[in-house]
Amino acid sequence: MSTLIKKEGFSYAFNPLACESCQGKCCTGESGYIYVNKTEIEKIANHLELDVRDFVNKYLFKKMYKYSIKEKKVGDSYECIFYDALSNGCTIYEARPIQCKTFPFWDYYKKRVDELKLECPGITNV
Repeated sequence: MSTLIKKEGFSYAFNPLACESCQGKCCTGESGYIYVNKTEIEKIANHLELDVRDFVNKYLFKKMYKYSIKEKKVGDSYECIFYDALSNGCTIYEARPIQCKTFPFWDYYKKRVDELKLECPGITNV
């Protein structure tokens, strides 16, 4: 049985087994935005057993009219505040936002597969 994940409209597949050894390249690297909507905010706050307002104040920042998860600077890199380098995993995995759930199948990468392959070792040609 194949572990490859394919999605219609994408010229590549994803092998989630690569996550075990990649050191969270999708959660670290260049600074960026991890946008969350109201439902996701409530879900993550609940997962962390926090009041929504406390969660927002501690873990999010506002970018224009949207909220994004904070990052922490580690050396020359940035990491999602919920990335745990020791376990190479996400501390809110069960409640992670849709942006994280849908990676690497983002429209942005449809025409940038070579860029994606540099970021994600689980990408293979279909």
